Amino acid sequence: MSVPRSQISPAPDAALQTYPFTLRDLPYAYDALEPHIDQKTLQIHHRNHHATYVKKLNEAVAKHADLQRRTLAELLQDLEKIPADIRKAVKDNGGGHLNHDFFWTVLTPRPARGPTGALAAVIEEEFGSVDEFRKKFSDAAAAHFASGWVALAADRHSRKLEILDLKDHEVVPAGKTGLLILDVWEHAYYVKYQNRRPEFIEAFWNLVDWGHAGELFERGAGSRRFRSRATRARV
Repeated sequence: MSVPRSQISPAPDAALQTYPFTLRDLPYAYDALEPHIDQKTLQIHHRNHHATYVKKLNEAVAKHADLQRRTLAELLQDLEKIPADIRKAVKDNGGGHLNHDFFWTVLTPRPARGPTGALAAVIEEEFGSVDEFRKKFSDAAAAHFASGWVALAADRHSRKLEILDLKDHEVVPAGKTGLLILDVWEHAYYVKYQNRRPEFIEAFWNLVDWGHAGELFERGAGSRRFRSRATRARV
């Protein structure tokens, strides 16, 4: 009897997955984010909503063997080359899979109080303070119309941090490194918060894994130029 791939080694990040795409387990228990995100919401969000995006993405790519060796990041970065009959399904479900997989990693039951090191210095330089950054990010999330995401990303060309307003399941564009992301689709918060999205946004800050965000910054955007600006900001 063959052993399922998931039992041989953990599934990679969604961006690096190829067909068949996989729903990874959460890195914490379903009740671990209480009281800020309730157990029922997290179960429905992960097992139902996220799992459905993975299922529909696999159904779409199953029809085209020539796409099955491409990573999800490659598929989403070159949508014009995706056959028209599955392009929307790949965009919507692939984006949903990628964003949700990222979202779970920016949450932690044991958060730090705030960013540290180079990321903290660049946030303070560009936004004035961490508190001011939080306010601008929260305002963008509260003002987002209908479904979507809000992300903090580092642009690898301009060497600036940006707050991105992503419609539906748009993803962080190529050339930018996502550091944080917040799901503002109603299914992310409606069981506990109903229509009180600002309360959910405020709760999010109690769960942010700043250590992980700092690692992403150092690994994906911590270029010499970013580092030099961060050093100047600390002086």
